[in-house]
Amino acid sequence: QVQLVESGGGLVQAGGSLRLSCAASGRTVSRYVMGWFRQAPGKEREFVALISWSSGTTYYADSVKGRFTISRDNAKNTVYLQMNNLKPEDTALYYCAAGTMAWDKSAQYDNWGQGTQVTVSS
Repeated sequence: QVQLVESGGGLVQAGGSLRLSCAASGRTVSRYVMGWFRQAPGKEREFVALISWSSGTTYYADSVKGRFTISRDNAKNTVYLQMNNLKPEDTALYYCAAGTMAWDKSAQYDNWGQGTQVTVSS
């Protein structure tokens, strides 16, 4: 198993930036795909971004493409989500996840963090 802990959420004004962190422990994460998902109240969990730990391949949801950047720090076993030009519709609980042979569907991941809240004010 891999344990995941998110941090970095908070309240930010529209147009501002936040950087979320996901610290992984428990196992070597090089074999995993790491994903960011978000869920607003009353809505389904939706895909945001992913990165292959080993190759660095990235993929983004259309809604965040050009504004968000996912990256990894191999030495720290940490994945980051840099969020720029935030919009009120980005408000959600953000989760990081780890899975093998995973892509952009939440059901493909079996390791989840507790989530960190991002609130974007108008």
